[in-house]
Amino acid sequence: MQRLFIFGLLFFSTLMLAAPSHIHNVNGYTLDDSGELVRFSNMVFDGGKVLAIGGMELNKRFPNAMQIDGQNKVLLPGLIDAHGHVMGLGEGLLQVDLRESQSALDAAKTVQAYAKTQQELAWITGRGWNQVLWPGKAFPTASLLDEYVKNKPVMLSRVDGHASWVNSKALEIAGITKDTLDPPGGKIVRDKQGNPTGILIDNAESLLYEHLPKTSDATLAAQLNSAGKKLLSEGITSVHDAGIGKVVYDYYQKRVAQHSLPVRIYPMIAATSPILKQLLETGHVQDQYDWLAIRSVKAYGDGALGSRGAALLKPYSDAPDNHGLLVTREADLKPLFDLVLGSGFQLNFHAIGDRANRLALDQFADTFKRIGGKSLRNRVEHAQVINVNDIPRFKTLNIIPAMQPTHATSDMNMAEDRVGAERLKGAYAWQTFLKQGSPVAFGSDFPVELSNPFFGLHAAVTRQNRNNSPNKGWIPSEAVTVKQAFRGFTLDAAYAAHQENILGGLTEGKWADFILIDQDIFTIAPQDIWKTQVLETWIAGERRFTKTP
Repeated sequence: MQRLFIFGLLFFSTLMLAAPSHIHNVNGYTLDDSGELVRFSNMVFDGGKVLAIGGMELNKRFPNAMQIDGQNKVLLPGLIDAHGHVMGLGEGLLQVDLRESQSALDAAKTVQAYAKTQQELAWITGRGWNQVLWPGKAFPTASLLDEYVKNKPVMLSRVDGHASWVNSKALEIAGITKDTLDPPGGKIVRDKQGNPTGILIDNAESLLYEHLPKTSDATLAAQLNSAGKKLLSEGITSVHDAGIGKVVYDYYQKRVAQHSLPVRIYPMIAATSPILKQLLETGHVQDQYDWLAIRSVKAYGDGALGSRGAALLKPYSDAPDNHGLLVTREADLKPLFDLVLGSGFQLNFHAIGDRANRLALDQFADTFKRIGGKSLRNRVEHAQVINVNDIPRFKTLNIIPAMQPTHATSDMNMAEDRVGAERLKGAYAWQTFLKQGSPVAFGSDFPVELSNPFFGLHAAVTRQNRNNSPNKGWIPSEAVTVKQAFRGFTLDAAYAAHQENILGGLTEGKWADFILIDQDIFTIAPQDIWKTQVLETWIAGERRFTKTP
């Protein structure tokens, strides 16, 4: 016992005597607390936090600091993704990836090849298909999938996560037949005879969930570690995890207790959790070193635009009989909003279509009047297609639009088909929100989109895909400046998580979360921003990633 006590004293003394670190010879950028862009060449940090930024005068202020040569690299604050799915990303990295499939046939063959290498799996799962990019743009079918994987169940999530393509074996196991009713907020796509075709949209996917293999700690560890490794390599030091259940809620706390979370995580409890009330009664969860903060709930309004599940005020332009889907019934909104806001939790509401956005704004206004909660920095996740008359309400209600720039460049090939030119006036309206004074928290919605934040910065500034198309950008009036995009992935993202005093910049007292990159995003041609490579990623003054040559 005495040895342990002496060792503890020595260890504590060593920490107290350790010199601060001084990284110099960098081309540094950060935003100050007022949002102004600040440049610096030197930064000193200690105890995981920034002590000062400036020039060579810091040598005099900190003469005993350990010197680190930044080799004239560009240094930025660690980037924050304000809307991603951490375990979904990790899961995707560990299953069949269909993002590059050129057709339904190509995807089915890819699944077959994967299944042959994964004989031990009870189910074949995958993600990333997008029928909009395929010839004919029609949904794929179970019968096609059966030709390539017949005797093992297959469940393949669409790129947006709002539809699944399954084979007949999966339908059989779940008992989905011609007589199965569509669940509320979901749709079983059927042929002319009423038979399931193999596509399950939104809540209809839940008919399969209970039949999937149960998740173990080993599975969670593999998913989190895989996701963390990728995020660090892309310069992401903090993620707002958009919707977790009790299993992940517990697992994150287990990992933070072990000091082994790979990145900072701001999880949103899924409103669909059967024990939501119990989790809210537990109160906020806050790690003292700010690796984990749970104080928000993710609620689900509608589906996605690509699968025509986004809830619209008027029918789809390319499907006149379809208004989309409400994943949460309108009658359930009031008790849900009252419960979450009344418990002091931030409410982050998924709304893509103009009807879902209006319902969210209406319910926020109603709940604020009766029980309060306006100061909780509530958010609308995606805020994608909005009636132009509703956009000013975000400002008056203090609702933060949490938006994903690459959604615009991915959706531009079908968005006008879905909603027509008139409704696009309130769609993907980043600059309109900024001009009215709304903070816009940027993210990617990975694994729906690729997680690389420089792809998002590029899309936000250019409104182009990575092939520089269209020529002048899609709806270029809504493009933002590099500084505005940078703020969306740093200071405003931190603000959207109540963390602007500790994250989102490199001013004195904030955590020393920073990255070194290979080019200056503020001076290069905007079309080249997406090519940026992350060389090093640091969290709390410790290097967590180094790019290998």
